[in-house]
Amino acid sequence: MKNLRIIGVPEHFNFPFRLLEKDQPFEDRGIQIQWIDESRGSGQMNQALRNDEADIAILLTESFLKDFEAGNPSKMIGYHVQTPLNWGIHVRADSQSDNLFELPKKHFLVSRMDSGSHLMALVLAKREGWNAEELSFEIIGNIDGAKEVMDNGNEGLFLWEKYTTAPMVKNGTMKLIGEVASPWPCFVMVASEKALEEFGDIIFEIRNKIYSISSAFSENPNLAAILAAFYNLDQNDVEKWLDQMRWSVEAKVSSKELKKSMGIMKELRIIKRELSFELFLTLESLRLED
Repeated sequence: MKNLRIIGVPEHFNFPFRLLEKDQPFEDRGIQIQWIDESRGSGQMNQALRNDEADIAILLTESFLKDFEAGNPSKMIGYHVQTPLNWGIHVRADSQSDNLFELPKKHFLVSRMDSGSHLMALVLAKREGWNAEELSFEIIGNIDGAKEVMDNGNEGLFLWEKYTTAPMVKNGTMKLIGEVASPWPCFVMVASEKALEEFGDIIFEIRNKIYSISSAFSENPNLAAILAAFYNLDQNDVEKWLDQMRWSVEAKVSSKELKKSMGIMKELRIIKRELSFELFLTLESLRLED
């Protein structure tokens, strides 16, 4: 039996992959699906692809394109979540700042450089008209790392998906002072070139299986309750999230949307240039639409 390793954040977006792992639909062909939780975010998962520690990763769009441009030998096999990600802007619970205008400085707590928490800080700075020279960054690893430094009095801003951090806001660990949405579809499925060579069409069968699971699961009347129980979230919060979120269910990409996304990323200096689709997309297995 050969393991096919899929890595992603331990968050509600990725529940379809937990169902895939539970079903193990490829065992009769000698393929065992292994899901790997990675709480440190997309920057760490890009590194896992580079180090052959994962075969498929569920990455933030901006983080993958930046790392691909920097030499990550992987390709996007499709979107996972078609809608933007709503990031909560957090400070420590007893901070004197209740909004962005009261911040003493533009200091960000990030899981690692080139992760979503870092790159979305650039999106926020652009929206607020902040000078890039004003920004500073401190690597804290993950949510637990942010909590630790906040407990010790750190005044930094922590950007993370707002429903994931909602329990910490409600229990007084952090304070939510704003939100910022990614100006592009948020999650992509990415396979390493090594995995594409080793597993071939199985990679795309897995993607299509996820699309089928996501489509069917979206129709489940108990969806919010299942996700709330599994991820220890408030069911009302999950219902609000589901109203805003749409999983991808087809192997298609809008060229217009992708060009627009890359244009914004270039303007923000996340990427240096707009990339040709054939460089980072598995075009043989995706429908490219206008």
